[in-house]
Amino acid sequence: MQKPISPFSKSELLPKEERLEVSSTSKELFIGIPKERSYQEKRICLTPDAVSALSNNGHRVLIESGAGNNAAFSDSEYSEAGAEITEDTARVFGCSIILKVEPPTLEEIELIKPNSILISALQLKMQQKPYFEALAKKRVTALGFEFIRDNDGAFPAVRQLSEIAGTASILIASEIMSITNVGNGLMMGNISGMPPTEVVVIGAGVVGEYATKSALGLGANVKVFDNSITRLRGLQDNVGQRIYTSTMQPKNLRKALMRCDVAIGATKGKNRAPILVNEAMVETMKQGAVIIDVSIDMGGCFETSELTTHDQPTFEKHGVIHYCVPNIPARYSRTSSVSLSNIFMPYLLQIGEAGGLENAIRQDQGLKHGLYVYHGVITNKSVSNWFDLDHRDLNLLIF
Repeated sequence: MQKPISPFSKSELLPKEERLEVSSTSKELFIGIPKERSYQEKRICLTPDAVSALSNNGHRVLIESGAGNNAAFSDSEYSEAGAEITEDTARVFGCSIILKVEPPTLEEIELIKPNSILISALQLKMQQKPYFEALAKKRVTALGFEFIRDNDGAFPAVRQLSEIAGTASILIASEIMSITNVGNGLMMGNISGMPPTEVVVIGAGVVGEYATKSALGLGANVKVFDNSITRLRGLQDNVGQRIYTSTMQPKNLRKALMRCDVAIGATKGKNRAPILVNEAMVETMKQGAVIIDVSIDMGGCFETSELTTHDQPTFEKHGVIHYCVPNIPARYSRTSSVSLSNIFMPYLLQIGEAGGLENAIRQDQGLKHGLYVYHGVITNKSVSNWFDLDHRDLNLLIF
């Protein structure tokens, strides 16, 4: 006679490791989204749709009143999506998870409760030592979203914002060119009977790729310069057509700049962007030509570049119009907010389903890569070296 099956649950019949995974329970998250107060920052990390998805999964979202206004998301939209709205800034910073675009100020860190989780940009090169000392004092666990990797090893947040910056650079150049008292009155593109607009893109990374795609889409003639043959080859493949590409040969670059209507600076370096176009080259450019230096976030790759703002974005030097506004994606605040929300929302759901951040970073190496402070202890070697701070191996802190 066949022996009856024991009435144990499936999880009790599994090996110990697998049983632990089955029996783990999700955790309710309490997420606070404060209003961004940094100069020129207009984005918000979650859209109402993302808030609705989180609320439907049992999580609480507390949003400071007016936090989404600059991205054209109203308090009522967030309220209808399930968020709680408050005018009490301290209450928002009192949540167990703080979600921001810009890193918090020292005054805002004072409002954060001990042992909280902070998810924001880090902007390492713009930080100072007291920022990390303040996080350590509060034993905060902090993730820089620009360091988070996906399954392919890429940086999804950086790529999303770079795509926006690259596309925006061509739209902005087109707008400046069309203003007769500022630009030269030309229209970006290729109109029958007229030579196409000439665009030079310096840098074949993500920003350069999307600037190239946008310019080609409008019918412009594009020349791309980069010192990496691999990046130039990758750009050729990604744009789907053969275009003029060159390494940074000064003679070729100077000749291209003399003939171009628009020049896009899209390079980066370890500490600052390398200056690849000197003032003498700018002097040879057409009167009314436009320079969009996207690299201004890291110092700029044109010698004549000077920091400008969204309120006063341009200046003229040697007859050439310069646009040198950092944080270009903030100009398109709604698009940028949706892009960031598309990244944050799945990660937050993942953290909740895993039972908290610690379990999530054990399971996801890409998310773990974004961690730079763990319970007040510096875990990122770059941060440690940059500010001469002690750091510990995260693997030794998480058991």
